[in-house]
This record gives sequence, structure tokens and C-alpha cells, in this order.
Amino acid sequence: MSTVISLPPRSEVKTEDTWDLSKLFADDAAWEVGLQELEARTPGYEDFKGKLGDGATFLAACLKYDSESERLAERLANYAYLKMVEDQTDSNYQRLMGRLQNVATRAGEAASFIRPEIMAIPDEVMEEFLQQPEMQLYQLLIERMVRYKAYTLSDREEQIIAMQGEMSGAAGKIFRQLLDADLKFGVVENEKGESVELTQSTFSQFLESSDRDVRRTAFKQFYEQFTAHENAFAASLHGSVQKDVYYARVRGYDSCLQQALFADNVPLSVYDNLISTVRKHLPTLYKFYDLRRRKMGLDKIHHYDTYVPIVNEIEKHHSWEEASDVIVSALQPLGNDYCSVLRQGLKGRWCDRYPNQNKQSGAFSYGSYDGDPYIMMNYKSDVLRDVFTLAHEAGHSMHSYFSTQNQPFEYHSYTIFVAEVASTFNEQLLTQHLLENAADDRERAYLINNEIDDIRATIIRQTMFAEFEKTIHSMVEAGEPLTVDALKQSYGQLLKDYFGPDFVIDEELPLECMRIPHFYRSFYVYKYATGLSAAIALSQRVLNGGEDELSKYLGFLQSGCSQFPLDLLRDAGVDLETPAPVDAAMQKFASLVEQLDQLL
Repeated sequence: MSTVISLPPRSEVKTEDTWDLSKLFADDAAWEVGLQELEARTPGYEDFKGKLGDGATFLAACLKYDSESERLAERLANYAYLKMVEDQTDSNYQRLMGRLQNVATRAGEAASFIRPEIMAIPDEVMEEFLQQPEMQLYQLLIERMVRYKAYTLSDREEQIIAMQGEMSGAAGKIFRQLLDADLKFGVVENEKGESVELTQSTFSQFLESSDRDVRRTAFKQFYEQFTAHENAFAASLHGSVQKDVYYARVRGYDSCLQQALFADNVPLSVYDNLISTVRKHLPTLYKFYDLRRRKMGLDKIHHYDTYVPIVNEIEKHHSWEEASDVIVSALQPLGNDYCSVLRQGLKGRWCDRYPNQNKQSGAFSYGSYDGDPYIMMNYKSDVLRDVFTLAHEAGHSMHSYFSTQNQPFEYHSYTIFVAEVASTFNEQLLTQHLLENAADDRERAYLINNEIDDIRATIIRQTMFAEFEKTIHSMVEAGEPLTVDALKQSYGQLLKDYFGPDFVIDEELPLECMRIPHFYRSFYVYKYATGLSAAIALSQRVLNGGEDELSKYLGFLQSGCSQFPLDLLRDAGVDLETPAPVDAAMQKFASLVEQLDQLL
């Protein structure tokens, strides 16, 4: 009789395998005190309302008050969210998060006058204000705020928008509850004859199985649940896109995409260049899929055949300690200070390491100005991809660490655009380290296969997602609803374009668009693709350069959001306003495919 392997409840997880949130709040009781403090601060905004044009001292005092409130709200949100992640069925932390959102929404309503009042201050008066010493900290904040003058509404209108905070997140919340709590995928027998629970976390593990029947069974069984709930998922995604369209229109942006790019000062050409450049190189991807099909001895290749290593007889096992050691060794080119801090974090309690019942799926890094740069993992020791994921999240967390050490609260929170550079940079160094220490050509082929799959997943796949986002937002902007059929047709066409004429698109695969969490943070995924493209260029600069190249990269990590992201990257050594970095990354992809073909 086979053994059933199930995840432990949260109560049975070892303390040393969990993150330590005590820097945020010692316990729930301390969190309650913090919430009361935030609530008590809300009426204080009235002292500033209608007076921001009275003088630099008064304006600086208001901005300081607002910043202190935001810092407290961030700490409260971090604690409540991370506790909720641990067990999504724990209603206590759902309640805490709901209460915080309520208080934060009211605080946002109370503070909603700040932006329109600042916008109303004449330019020449604001210029005088900014010359005063007390405004020095807020100069960049004001300059960025004034950019939004054309898209800022009246005091009352801004207050109404602020009141919609909780409601606007409803679609994403429904999606997450469906995905992580309500859907049950049953049990699948793995290649060892063990009956293993099929979950969001173990799905990727099954897709890396060397047994094709296991992969196919897991794929079919997993997507049965999405077929059964396709109307709910479609309605949820439609609601999220409608929210995006509403906010873009009410503020007067030309499109949702323009609104999304405006905050980072990224021109539309960067988005469009990414799509056109990747599409230009798609024949190389088709060549890789044919190589994979041939080397795996398959007549036809399916989606569930694309994650298992081609050199599948090489087994890789890394305990958490071993993975941490490998990652720190790989990152030695970044210097002892970087590696010492990271070693302590990974082997200490920055991380919530392993899966448990009802824990959120996936992985993320969660920077915190007053806590640690936390890492959530669902780490599995026999999945090499998880070592790369840990290196990836460590890149985010070290970016957070350096930014909080070198920037004030107002400018510590770097944008997602540059965050994906730091994370994928780490993966580049890890790949280089493992290749240098490979035992033979077969292991080298295994690692090159992994790097190919990484570029495929991070640049090509995310670009396909980015194109899908552009398509569905354009549809809703044109008044076309996102029905189940419309979503499957749009996504299905992209699958055909990106996978090529000789790839089998299973009938379930168009449902994939309904399970991607990033679609609920619109126009986010393209930053993975531009990020890895930049990371490939910057990692080569550091590995092949000297102190100057390293200093510029570490300076980038320390900069937070003190400049717009394209400017930060230019200072570090790469210009994403040209197609060159993406084109070079895709040329590297082609070279890797050739190397793999020769090694095998």
C-alpha cells in the first residue's frame, strides 16, 4: 500500500523554519495597540486641511505627519498580511487585515486633500517652498506628485476614490480565496508510487517528474478544477480589469497601460519594443521545443513536457542549509558585506521555509522598513528550481536591506521594475557558479537546460503574459466583456503564436490565463522580462569588470526609488529605452540552445 504524504498544519511547523515577525510587532496584542494608534492619528489630518499653501513649515509638517502614518500602516499591514499568508483559513488574521483595511481606507479619505491642495499651490510659490531647509527631504516627493497634476481630481472626487479602497480589491481577494483555499485538486501518485496531495505548491514538482504519465495526470487533474470554476474565474478577472479601466478613465489617462507606465516614467515604446523584439526571436524558441522533443524521445510535445529537465537522470538535492551555502558562494562577486548579511538572513529567521496546510502558494520577498526583508518560500529539497527561486527572492530581500539602510522611509521602497533586476541578477550568478563547478558535460547540459528554461519563463513567457494583458485591457476599454470564450480564444491564440506550429496545445491550456495571480496587478509581468534582460547585462559587467562596475551595481541596490527606474539602470550601466538589452538576452538564449544541442 502506498504512503499518503500530506502537509503539516501550521501548528506543527518548527519555529526555526518560520520567519520572525517580532520586529514588526511582538504579538497580536501589540498589533492592536498599533492599530489604535493609527486610528487615533486619522482625525489629526484636519489640522492641516485647507492650509497647505500657507507656508513651507506647515506643508513640511503635514508631509511628516502623513509619512509617519504611512510608516505605521506599512508595519501593521506587513504583520497582518504575513500572518494571514501562514494559514489562509485562519479567520483571525483575515479579520485583522480587514480591520486594518477599514482604518487605512478612512485614513486615506482623511488624507485625500493633500494631493489636490499641493497641486493647487502656484508653481512659483511651490518653488519658494522647496528652497526652505524643512522641505529638503520632500523635494523629490513633491516633484513626482506635481507630475500628476493633469490626472488629479478635486478634493471631493479624490475623497470618493479613496473611499473605494476596500471595494477595489474585491476581485483579487475572491481570486485568491478560490485559488488557495476553495479549490481541492485531490491526490496524484508520483513516480515513486507515493500518493501525494496535488496543490498549487506541488503542481510544479509533478511537472518536473521524469515520468510522463505522472506529468500528464497532474496536468489534467489540476485543470479539471479550473474547468469546473471557469465562469467564476472569468468573472473575477473581468472585474479586476474593469476596475483598472474605471480608474484610468476617471483620472483622464489615454489607457490603462499609459496609467500603469506613468508612475515609473516608462514610455510606451519600452513595452512595445519588448513584445516586438521577443516575437522576432520566437523561431529560436520553436527550435528549442523541437530540440526538447527530440532529446526526450517524444513524437509530440505538450505543455506538461516543458518543465522536466531534459537531462532528467541527474538528481539534484539541496537541503535548506545546502541551498543557502550554494547561493552565498555564488554571490561572492558581490563582496563580503553583501554575503555576510545574506548568510545570516537565510540561516536565521528572515524566511518562512516550507509548505504547510493552507499556506499561500508560490514564493515572494516582502521588504519592510521596520522589520526584516522577509522571504516566503514553499521550499522542496528535490526541486532545483526552488534553489533558484530562493536566490531570486534573496535578491529582492538584499535590495530591500540595502535600500532601507541607505534611504529615508520616503524613498526606500524601490519600484517593481528595478526589483526584478536585483532578483534575476542573483539567478545569473548562481547559474554561472554551478556551471563552473559542474562535474561533467552532462551536468553542464543540465544547468544550461535550466538557464534556457529560466529565460523562456522570465522573458518569453512573461512577454506573452504582457501581450495578453494589453489585449484584455484593450477589449474592456472597447466595451467588450471578458467572457470565458473570449478569454480562452485570446489566450489560445497567443499560445499558438508563442509555442509554434508543431506544439500540441491541450484543450485545457487556455484556462491557464485564469490562474495567474499577477494579472490582478495589471501590467506588472513585463517587468520580469525587462528585469532579466537588464540583469543579464549587469551581471556580465560585474563578473567581467572591476571595482567600478561592482560599485555602480551596489549603488543601484542602495538607491531605493531616489530616481526613476530607467535612470537608475542607466547609472548602473544598461539602457532599457533601446531594444538592445532584450535583443542581446534573446541572442544569448539562441547561443544556449546551440550549446545544449551540441552537449547532448
